[in-house]
Amino acid sequence: MRYWLLVLLAGYALTSQSAVLTLDQAMAAADAHHPDVAVVESDVAFAKADLTAADARRDLTVTVEGALRQGRASTGNDEWRADNSGRIVARKNIYDFSRTQSAVDAAQSALDARELDLLSSRDQQRLAIMARYFDVLNVDHQYAANNELMAVAYVSFDNARDRMALGQLSRVDVAVLEARYQDIREKRNANLSLQRSTRSALANAMNQPRVLASDLAEPELAENDVAVPDYEDLLPILFKYNRNWLAQQAELAASQQRLASLRHETSPSLDAEVEAGEYSRNATTRNNVSAGLVLTWPIYQGRRVDARIAKEQAQFQKLQAMSAGLEMRLSQTLLDTLLEIEQLRKSARPAAKQQINYRDVALDRSRAEYELELKTNLGDSMAQTMFAQQRARAVEYQLALAMAKLSALLGKPVNELTKLVANK
Repeated sequence: MRYWLLVLLAGYALTSQSAVLTLDQAMAAADAHHPDVAVVESDVAFAKADLTAADARRDLTVTVEGALRQGRASTGNDEWRADNSGRIVARKNIYDFSRTQSAVDAAQSALDARELDLLSSRDQQRLAIMARYFDVLNVDHQYAANNELMAVAYVSFDNARDRMALGQLSRVDVAVLEARYQDIREKRNANLSLQRSTRSALANAMNQPRVLASDLAEPELAENDVAVPDYEDLLPILFKYNRNWLAQQAELAASQQRLASLRHETSPSLDAEVEAGEYSRNATTRNNVSAGLVLTWPIYQGRRVDARIAKEQAQFQKLQAMSAGLEMRLSQTLLDTLLEIEQLRKSARPAAKQQINYRDVALDRSRAEYELELKTNLGDSMAQTMFAQQRARAVEYQLALAMAKLSALLGKPVNELTKLVANK
């Protein structure tokens, strides 16, 4: 009776904060403006502003100029007279030898890179939510199994104390059982603390801090058995669709386009200009309205342009080195992910399944022996069966996370990979 009372009381250890949460509901929170994603969103907004600024270099400009002056004519008259003026000038660039277009192209490539970073950031947030969701489930299953085992250990220890009082067991025998009970109790209580900690981590990943889910639904991991092509077949797909790689290539393109724009800094610029003005003193060289073309050619700029070009060339070389490093890391990550999937499918999953089969047989034997009153290890066998089931679930969670990583790495759903390989 005491055994089952302990099991029931332990079931209420975790306080309820919300209704049952599903994996799909948790994953939907990846777009909930998480701070980590918001940082990348601000980078996108910054890049959009840069693009607008680059494109605005050819916008029409209108300036108003007013001057209050006194002047003395050169005709010998020593009298100072007012020479006030008011002008309005409209100017628009017509052609600047691709300087502006290169700057616009560079800004667009940089924006493309930031938008790809945003997609990658959201992928990483979804992976983080999935990982935290599985952490909660793993801890819950461990807690249930340890709680079952603790209850069994306590009953054995409590019965041993009664038997010691009757002189049937020694103090040493009771001490051994008490030590076992305390060890299992410590593990169970550690699981109890982890239940709250992992739920808090999940809430933070979902951008819902302090809103802890009490119950999580077991997910249907349908993609765990999707066929996965070989490494050699997936490598071209990796460098065609991986968002980090595409963002890096966009950064390289932006740097090249900035270099092209800088190399045109010493090229001429042709502007159309219209001017209207009023003057307090008339002169034959002054026009109330004028229009024309203005050619500006910066013949000599000192070392300013050369320094900016050298700086951008260094940045381009840095990006090339980063690109080479990223290529190696992505290739290795793809290989490691595929090997992890293979190991989980071909080794971990069969081993966990066999452990369940063994524990089912052992439980049936323990139940039969219990009914015949030969042994009293039924509770322990039930707990070990729960541990075996928890191990199998943990393998499936790990496999689901590996498949999700593969999908994020390749920028495509895993159920499309075989088709992509066939059509490449």
